[in-house]
Amino acid sequence: MTGELLYTAAPFFVGMHRFFFLLPLLASTVLADPAPPHKEEPLTPGGVYKAHSMDRPRPRVITPPGMSTPEEPGAAPSDATVLFNGKDLSLWKRDPGKDDPAKAPADEARWKVENGCFEIVPLSGSIRTREKFKGDVQFHLEWATPAEVKGNSQGRGNSGVFVGGFPEIQVLDSYQNDTYPDGQAGGLYGFYPPMVNACRKPGEWQSYDIIVERQRKDAQGKVIKKACPSVLHNGIVVQWAREFDVAANEGDLGLQDHHNPGRYRNIWVRAINIDHSDDEGTPPPAKK
Repeated sequence: MTGELLYTAAPFFVGMHRFFFLLPLLASTVLADPAPPHKEEPLTPGGVYKAHSMDRPRPRVITPPGMSTPEEPGAAPSDATVLFNGKDLSLWKRDPGKDDPAKAPADEARWKVENGCFEIVPLSGSIRTREKFKGDVQFHLEWATPAEVKGNSQGRGNSGVFVGGFPEIQVLDSYQNDTYPDGQAGGLYGFYPPMVNACRKPGEWQSYDIIVERQRKDAQGKVIKKACPSVLHNGIVVQWAREFDVAANEGDLGLQDHHNPGRYRNIWVRAINIDHSDDEGTPPPAKK
C-alpha cells in the first residue's frame, strides 16, 4: 500500500479502533436487564395493612401497673379487672376439698384478710373466683411463703394456682429447698419443671404473671393450635407456651389450701387480643 493510500485510510482505521473499543460497553448496555418494576409493599400479618401504614389503628393507650414494694402492692393496669381489693374476698368462693372439715357456709371464702393481703387458713378449703374469664388472658398475682421456715421439700409454704383446665402452677418455698423438679415453685405440677429457680427468700413477696392462650380451630373445627399457658416468676420466664389438650374457652382462677400458711395480694386479670388487636385500636388522627 502506498503512503498516499495509507494516509487516506488512516481516519478509517482510527474510527474502527474506537468502535471496537466501545463495542463491549455498547453490548453490556443493550443486553442489560431492564429496570425492575416497582415492587409492591407486602402486607403485614393479617393481610390488611402495609408495613408502616399511617392508616392503621393506633394501639389502645393504657396506664401500666404500678411497681410493688415489700410494704405496698402496685396499682393494677387501667384495663385490668381487679380480683382482690385488699379489703375482702367478695369476688371469691370457697372450694372445699375432701379432707376439709368445715361445712358451712358452703361458698364463703374463709381465708384471713388483713394489711392489704389475705392469708391461707389451713383446712378451710381452697378458693376460686366467682367469675370465669373468656379467651386469652393475663393473670397477675403476688404471693409470699412464711418468713419462719418450717418443714422441707413439699412442706414449706405449699399452695398452688389453678387456671381453669390447666395443671397446677406450684407455689412453694423453693429457696434452698430441694424437692422433685416438677413440684418446684413455677413448675406445672407433674408436667414441666420451671426453666430456672427464680425464688426469692422466705417471707419476701414474689410475683406470677400467667399468660393463657386458648385453643384455636379452623373453619372446619379442626384444632390448629393447642391451648397453652406461659408463666413469668418474678419477671423471669419459667414456662413458655406449654401445649395441653384443653378445649375450654374460659376458666376461673383458683388458689389452693394445701394446709400450709401463705399470703396473696395484688391479683388482677386482663384480656389479651392476640389475633385481632387492630380491631380494638383507635383510629388514626385526622389528616391536616
